[in-house]
Amino acid sequence: MNPTPASGAAATISVMIVDDHEVVRRGIAEIVERADGMTVVAEAGSVAEGIRRAALVQPHVILCDLRLPDGTGIDLMRTLRETMPATRIVVLTSFDDDDALAAALDAGAAAYLLKSVRGAEIADVVRAVAAGRTLLDSRTVARRQLDHQDPTAELTPAEHKVLDLIGEGLSNREIADRLGVAEKTVKNHITSVLAKMGFQRRTQVAAWVASHKHREWRGDSAG
Repeated sequence: MNPTPASGAAATISVMIVDDHEVVRRGIAEIVERADGMTVVAEAGSVAEGIRRAALVQPHVILCDLRLPDGTGIDLMRTLRETMPATRIVVLTSFDDDDALAAALDAGAAAYLLKSVRGAEIADVVRAVAAGRTLLDSRTVARRQLDHQDPTAELTPAEHKVLDLIGEGLSNREIADRLGVAEKTVKNHITSVLAKMGFQRRTQVAAWVASHKHREWRGDSAG
């Protein structure tokens, strides 16, 4: 099992960078090394190299590009989600596309950032995801909220079921029992639901479901 950052001022977040451009990797590494409380423990330029080196160094956070010479960052995330579930992965790419964003979130990305962000934002996101948060940059969230009026439009069937059960007030364990899946699977679904709907807390999801059902009831009653 890979380690998690220790609490306290002395905690150091270990970061790995996966990008096929050496100049880009070095630039990102400098940003990370200059930030307080984090250090670069490995770099990789391909999916295969990333998987191999991640297994050796067990980083807390991986900054990963989507386009790699032997596959994609999605391939890397899907493999590491199975072998290193505690490692958090941040997509850092120039590929500004909703389909890519949705695929990254489905694969377990903890954040999706464009390479146009400031260096300080990268460091802030690394700290946030290392602490267990899942987030998108504000521009991406704003665009997705404008483009998709229904925040549940991109949820998978399984995520829709989890959404409904959250609205019923069930706990993760109760949802797992109801669906016949592992509690860890439920947690993964909830993480994806939060990211896709642009929320940060489970209570926001529950409130949305309650509000949505209330509007549906009012509409049916009015007819």
